[in-house]
Amino acid sequence: MIKSTVLKGLACFLFNFFQTLLDFVTMRHFLMRMMNRVLLIDPVTTTTETQIHTRGRRKLVVGLGNTGMESTRHSVGMAVLGALATRLGAANCWHGDKQVSGEVIVSEVQHTHVVLLRPKLLMNINGVSVARAAEKYGIKPEDILLVHDELDKPLGKIAIKHGGSARGHNGVRSCVDCLQTDVMLRLRVGIGRPKEKTLVQHYVLGRFSSEEKKVLDSVLVQSVDLLLSQLSQEDSKQSPSSPAGGRQATQKRKEKERSASPAEESAAVQN
Repeated sequence: MIKSTVLKGLACFLFNFFQTLLDFVTMRHFLMRMMNRVLLIDPVTTTTETQIHTRGRRKLVVGLGNTGMESTRHSVGMAVLGALATRLGAANCWHGDKQVSGEVIVSEVQHTHVVLLRPKLLMNINGVSVARAAEKYGIKPEDILLVHDELDKPLGKIAIKHGGSARGHNGVRSCVDCLQTDVMLRLRVGIGRPKEKTLVQHYVLGRFSSEEKKVLDSVLVQSVDLLLSQLSQEDSKQSPSSPAGGRQATQKRKEKERSASPAEESAAVQN
């Protein structure tokens, strides 16, 4: 009798605990969504820069991350953007743009006008910067490529994902919310999960170890190669920009993966 009462009490406690946790997560997402919407209220002036308004395709490549924390695992997307700018010979061309709350470079890749963007906002509201840049430069969601960290892939692995859900990534979730669609192409850069009992939040906000940096150098090279390949392709054949567009595209395409190098495919995250 006593055992049964204790079990019922424990079950009730666990139910209430998880219900409270669910309510907290739901409220957090709601607040982030409201913040995204509020920050998007101010109008954006469409750019008159001739290099982006001449005839030809236009694409936006975004390195998601936390401003002021560019060297952390969570901001590896920004490191990839830096490597891409260097490859394009534009490493010293970054300039701040208050209208888009970020740093931008306007360049060209095989007749495609490309805007590189590094948001100057926290990861959870990166979408505000992305939406503003898309509006300013007249770029459709299906022509946006997001570069971000991926916990579920080991360091040394990169993969292209054609739209779909955010899969728990707050930066991607912010972009989906602000652009009102999930069709954006993504380059997922593996950072692996912590081996020890380390909180994921502490892990992703930490810096790469000296051993990890050796692998990261190859990852950046491979990531830039893949980005240039994507930017050089013909006009996107993705679904129209609609809330379900990315999910439909995902059903038709398998995720493409490639490793930084055969020797690093099995590289584990080391601290």
